[in-house]
Amino acid sequence: MSDGSFIVRKAAVLGAGVMGAQIAAHLVNANIETLLFELPATDAGDPNANVVKAVEKLKKKEPAPLSVKARAQAIQAANYDQHLELLKDCDLVIEAIAERMDWKRDLYVKVAPYLGEHTIFASNTSGLSINKLAEAFPEALRHRFCGIHFFNPPRYMHLVELIPCRVSDATMLDHLEAFLVTNLGKGVIRAKDTPNFIANRIGVFSLLATMHHGRMCNFGFDLVDALTGTLIGRPKSATFRTADVVGLDTLAHVINTMRDTLPDDPWHSHFVVPDWLQGLIEVGALGEKVKRGVYQKIKNEIHVLDMAAKDYRVSAAEVNDDLKQLLKYSSPADKFATLRNSQDPQAQFLWSIFRDLFHYCAVQLESIADNARDLDLAVRWGFGWNQGPFEIWQAAGWKQIADWIQQDIAAGKTMSAAPLPQWVMEIADGITQHVHGTQGSFAPATGKLQARSRLPVYRRQLFPDRLMGEETGYGQTIFETDGVRLWHTGDRIAILSFKSKMHTVGMDVLQGIQQAITEAEQNWQALVIWQTEPPFSAGANLQQATERPKGHAQSGDAPAPAHRPPSAFQSFLKKFKKSAQAKVLQVARDLDLADVLMAKKLAEVEGMIKLFQQTSQRLRYSMIPTVAAVDGLALGGGCEFVMHCDRAVATLETYIGLVETGVGLLPAGGGCKEFAMRAAQAAKDGDPFPQLKYYFQTVAMAELAKSAEQAKELGYLRPADTVVMHRFELLHVAKAQALALAESGYRPPLRAREIPVAGNTGIATIQSQLVNMREGGFISEHDNLIANKVAHVMCGGDLTPGSLVDEDWFLELERAAFMELLATEKTQARIEHTLKTGKPLRN
Repeated sequence: MSDGSFIVRKAAVLGAGVMGAQIAAHLVNANIETLLFELPATDAGDPNANVVKAVEKLKKKEPAPLSVKARAQAIQAANYDQHLELLKDCDLVIEAIAERMDWKRDLYVKVAPYLGEHTIFASNTSGLSINKLAEAFPEALRHRFCGIHFFNPPRYMHLVELIPCRVSDATMLDHLEAFLVTNLGKGVIRAKDTPNFIANRIGVFSLLATMHHGRMCNFGFDLVDALTGTLIGRPKSATFRTADVVGLDTLAHVINTMRDTLPDDPWHSHFVVPDWLQGLIEVGALGEKVKRGVYQKIKNEIHVLDMAAKDYRVSAAEVNDDLKQLLKYSSPADKFATLRNSQDPQAQFLWSIFRDLFHYCAVQLESIADNARDLDLAVRWGFGWNQGPFEIWQAAGWKQIADWIQQDIAAGKTMSAAPLPQWVMEIADGITQHVHGTQGSFAPATGKLQARSRLPVYRRQLFPDRLMGEETGYGQTIFETDGVRLWHTGDRIAILSFKSKMHTVGMDVLQGIQQAITEAEQNWQALVIWQTEPPFSAGANLQQATERPKGHAQSGDAPAPAHRPPSAFQSFLKKFKKSAQAKVLQVARDLDLADVLMAKKLAEVEGMIKLFQQTSQRLRYSMIPTVAAVDGLALGGGCEFVMHCDRAVATLETYIGLVETGVGLLPAGGGCKEFAMRAAQAAKDGDPFPQLKYYFQTVAMAELAKSAEQAKELGYLRPADTVVMHRFELLHVAKAQALALAESGYRPPLRAREIPVAGNTGIATIQSQLVNMREGGFISEHDNLIANKVAHVMCGGDLTPGSLVDEDWFLELERAAFMELLATEKTQARIEHTLKTGKPLRN
């Protein structure tokens, strides 16, 4: 540890349960060779059968723990009877067995003799004392022990809490934090060794407060969830749906841990498992893992437990319209003033849960976290809230909220009579600065603002996840239009960011890209396309094809919008990925085709498509390297831009695809051409069809990659493209790639002038398969037409197989086929139906 080096070549996870198996999955997502241990199977021929079964479950689980299913092969099955010797070669061992102190300590005694000389051993406990667990190790090993608390599901949840024991080596902790950040893509929060650490301590208290006030208001579970979800900046799963996902037995365990280990907590009397929750556990209704808990899906309807009837009923609760408007559109100060003063039960409920949450966070901050930033980020990253408790409080007016809390404490309305700490009122009275400011976040131990960590790993985050009060200015502007902003950070790399909603691509963005390429070729070493918040791009905006482009508007270097919190984006992705219907709807909306079709201005659309193709080609053949830095969605035209840049650098959680066929169209920004060229490059004996048929399927079925690694499998990303685990390191890596290309004496690739085509034989082969699908009722006549158009384009048209064409040939085929489909009544009907109903039309 002391020499400053720490490399994880091999890791082991002890425990193949829900969390252990998923942690192992994420380790292999990061290309780390991983052993997964479990008790030997006693009723099977294979002693590793328990692990084998757990790995098979990983392949079927949704959302997928594995970036691609093939990664499961990298998890090596092991058991405690036969394979403990393998631990000596592991750099990191993570224990993830059941939350029993005695079981964990017994396991530590068993494995300690087999650990390597420099092995780091960490527990994934969600709240047991790290210091008590450390006592099970020989004293000589304790400095290499700590807590690493992942949140479920480990691949998707950004938070990892890092908890030292009293003697944990400081250098070891720094190296481990760097590994967790860069290699696993996590947001690391150092937590104190207190029960349930930070996120669970605050999150579970918030849940208990919500239960308490929901019961006091006699609200049903579904009404509580309607009130405590997206309307207040939390995930759609809200309170009780989240409890079902976590597991009702797990929730009860955490509550009991708080009750047993926090006897002096002023809110201790509320750390009680409610009778209804205990009753569900006793009958085995443990939540989502058994398909029944607070909620239950019956046929196609969601039913919720009705406490009065002691049975399930259809979930149908609604929030008052006036309250909805208040929560959606009012300023934080006005919102909280109305909530507190309203006589409406729903408004009073919301004020009560926020007030008690603020109260609890203020009282407990000093004992559980180093500063307010750590608490807020832990809750945001661990529970998916858009803002942490102190951020919300500060936005609503610190002094006013503090005064109201004090008044409610005096009136006996709060869950505890504990007084607010003195520091709260010092901030309210202006004696000290805001809880979050430009210099840092409030630390109770010093009474001052504490700056962010200065560990070298954080230099890679040029624009980290920001809190309220932290200003973010995105570099110096080179030029800015209505559609884009080109800027830099003081070096020779130009960065292009789109300004449109969902970063859709209209005429203004296309012209901005062209202008940016020209500027970069003249004055900069390279061009990186990076958005200040996800998504990368949701595709084309054809509505602008009928509008006159606006003039360029020059502006100063005003701060750009803050990053969308990862939690909000994760919530969006969950909704987006639910079904193919969502893909179709999003594409139709972002294309804004309804207005285009009503205006019958198809000629203008064709002009925009031609400009789109020209822009893609300029990205490919510009005189400076172009790098797409991709995070989140990259659909349709956004995907085509990625395919045309010299390099793509993508976060693991990149969801990329050419999805136009879902609304009756086909890719026409160069996507079909790119796949045809790639198939030709991979061709053996000059025949591109063996590879082309897979690309055809990808396009015709509107395949959406659910990770950057799957995007490589589908062909959207190339083998040379880089996958980054941490989204806030994306720009750093993309700039490094761009600079490396520039410094190597970059020249654009030679234009492809002799591309062999699959021709009419390839088209006929695909058509024969389509006929079978049509006759079998798997596709409609219009589906067949769309697929035939895709085949015609990708196979190079009605030519003899092996005929040589250039790129323009494919682009003309793309453009013609797109316009032919757009002109059909059935494609227009699909678009209009999807926009009106949110459902796909198969006509």
